[in-house]
Amino acid sequence: MSAAPRTLALLAAAVISPAFGGDEAGSGRRAGPPAKPSWEFAATGYHTSIRGGDDYASAIVAADRGPLHLEGRISYEAVGARSAFVGWTFSGGDAVTWEVTPIVGGAWGTVRAFVPGVEASVAAGRFDFYVEGEYVRDHGDHESSYLYAWSELGFRPVEWLRAGLVGQRTRAYGGERDFQRGPFVQASWRRVTVGGFWFNPGSSDQVFVLSIGAAF
Repeated sequence: MSAAPRTLALLAAAVISPAFGGDEAGSGRRAGPPAKPSWEFAATGYHTSIRGGDDYASAIVAADRGPLHLEGRISYEAVGARSAFVGWTFSGGDAVTWEVTPIVGGAWGTVRAFVPGVEASVAAGRFDFYVEGEYVRDHGDHESSYLYAWSELGFRPVEWLRAGLVGQRTRAYGGERDFQRGPFVQASWRRVTVGGFWFNPGSSDQVFVLSIGAAF
């Protein structure tokens, strides 16, 4: 399907990585740190370009108040799917900081599923690691149930720039590889971040994901 009009609309609506949207934001999908008692919001938009396939757009929105985490997604578990989650964040550390957010929710649309999962991150100095995983248990076809995962190993040479390696296991699009991997880079300005993720570079099934958004 052609995703250009939908992608432009998503980007204009203020969309990305809440993980790096502002000085007070932590790693991962949270819009704000668990210690902050007020509501914080973030939105993420992605344009996925697939070699030999159809481009598509997806989006993620997050709302946080203290350790409470709420999250909604469009075309994430599958193209055309909708999903919603609630979670609670546990965090700690000083020189090495960490966050773990167990989440539970469901998906509907092109996928009807109960979806438990976890989002976690750890950071030390200029390095950080983020991982999320979820089990998509399809109500309509149990054989279509699967484990999804996304991970990032990042490094910040300067405060506004983050680069590293990304990997994912997904069924959102076709391809011969069960596990996708490659480099990524993100640049931030105030509470806005633009990023690029390049999976399977140079291969016949390479995928490029452009992201842009804001935390507020």
